[in-house]
Amino acid sequence: RLRNNVLPSTGVPVKVGGFNAGSIDFSAFLGSRLPLLIGGVLVVSFLLLMLVFRSLLVPLKAVIMNLLSVGSAYGVIVAVFQWGWGRSLIGVGKAGPVEAWAPMMLFAIVFGLSMDYEVFLLSRMKEEFDRTGDNASAVADGLAVTARVITAAAIIMVCVFSAFVLGVDRQLKLFGLGMAVAVFVDATVVRMILVPATMELLGARNWWIPAWLDRILPRLDVEGSHDYVSSIAGHGTDGDAGDDAVEREQRARHDHEQRAGAVGAHAAAPQRCTRSTGACWCSAARTTKTSRGWSPASRRSSRGSSGRRRRRRWHRHNR
Repeated sequence: RLRNNVLPSTGVPVKVGGFNAGSIDFSAFLGSRLPLLIGGVLVVSFLLLMLVFRSLLVPLKAVIMNLLSVGSAYGVIVAVFQWGWGRSLIGVGKAGPVEAWAPMMLFAIVFGLSMDYEVFLLSRMKEEFDRTGDNASAVADGLAVTARVITAAAIIMVCVFSAFVLGVDRQLKLFGLGMAVAVFVDATVVRMILVPATMELLGARNWWIPAWLDRILPRLDVEGSHDYVSSIAGHGTDGDAGDDAVEREQRARHDHEQRAGAVGAHAAAPQRCTRSTGACWCSAARTTKTSRGWSPASRRSSRGSSGRRRRRRWHRHNR
């Protein structure tokens, strides 16, 4: 009132100072910048999710769901700290205005945590959809695999932020209550109910993107498997080269497992040495058909020095 009505009428340039004036200016400044922060974060998040999941509805739904979590935190802190609903339960003396820094700080942290849960859940659903092509089974399997991890992480975060409410500082109570409510709502109502329900209702349209947009967008992989396959193949990022590299890697792993199994079976076989003949034969070697023919166990009937020399050479070669 002084700056807008009283002082301008005097014609004298006067500056108003003090804690109240500084708080008002600080609150007005943050309030004017908050829409820019929210808009910038939403746009960047939408673009990144569109690049990763190759979809339009999935990032749009994710942005809306994250705003629900942030909105629930805003509603609770306004109801408790500004309107005074249930303030005595957490030890708040009297109702008052919400601190100017709280909305911006809560939005940044809550949106980051919510997006972390969202990407974790959607990446598993996307992986199942690419493998089976069935949206219903992809949603069910993705939720079944990630539900316990998300719930456990949310319980830890809620306990940590709820501990802030036990303090005596009003600002600390406000921050802790807002974060605890946001994480609880996001991990239960949003991630476990709203996201799977909307994904199920939208069906295969979840993963639709215009062909022209898909061609011009760069390829990103949250799992990092594309770069790994490319490094094995040694052929850039070509799709056929990546498929060939995967096939070669699987074939090499299969051959390695077979060799390891053969060595393990040979080592587990009982050993017996016959030094009287000048050669050492294990029971596995005496009863196994090798790539060079039958083992000497099938030629024990051979007599003469030539037969013994052949057996010794075979043993030295395969020792």
